Amino acid sequence: MDEAVLPLDDRGLAYGDGVFETVLVRDGTPVLWEAHLARLTRGCERLGFPAPPRDTLEALPGRAPAGLSVLKLIVTRGSGGRGYLAPADPQPRLRVQRMPFAPAEARWHEGVRVRHCALRLGIQPRLAGLKHLNRLENVLARGEWSDPGIAEGLLCDSEGRLVEATCMNLFWQRAGRLETPRLDRCGVAGTLRQALLDDQPIAEVEATPERLMEVEALWLGNSLQGLWPVTRLDDDEGRALITWTIGETHRRLQNDAQRLLGYPSLT
Repeated sequence: MDEAVLPLDDRGLAYGDGVFETVLVRDGTPVLWEAHLARLTRGCERLGFPAPPRDTLEALPGRAPAGLSVLKLIVTRGSGGRGYLAPADPQPRLRVQRMPFAPAEARWHEGVRVRHCALRLGIQPRLAGLKHLNRLENVLARGEWSDPGIAEGLLCDSEGRLVEATCMNLFWQRAGRLETPRLDRCGVAGTLRQALLDDQPIAEVEATPERLMEVEALWLGNSLQGLWPVTRLDDDEGRALITWTIGETHRRLQNDAQRLLGYPSLT
């Protein structure tokens, strides 16, 4: 485990100037690895500093323990510069953490209750899709509820469009059509989301929260947990808006995600 302390002048610590990835690793083999590396590289390029060498990154998953674990990679711009002005010749820092992991299997089978959040995400196309280190909006949104029966909160942008959940992407089926919010203004483009887009006819759409009142099935997902079917959606004050019963429609997309992540099929 490489958790060396960052100096106080590290720009990732001071400004959130960096990117990160959380990778599911099974018996030393990283899942969706190429997608994680592509997003990490894309994030570094868009922020304007070099990504860690490929051979350095490739050596990391093999040190994971047997079974399931999470490999967290954090890349900052490093130190230097003057205030917000970045250094002309950045020397990025890579920090690595390995942790044991077990997915929330009960949520695969039983589904989850979710709610809308009052917080709205700021629109910034230059950062859209990236998993950058500044996650204050997500922290504030997650602070809106303490009820352990609520698994996640749904977020809209400042113009009222659905974007994502606090740490998961959002999918639904409406009139037989699979859809997911477009992420060209803000939000994190998850690696499981991309794998599902590559594998299924899922349309990227602009939609307001009212769209969810018309759907046959709703899911939340990421590359660690897979897909959770939603059984109840609340407003931002905890009042129920709509409920769903888990059925074959839910399981079809769930099982595609299970396959992509190496998890067992659901019935």
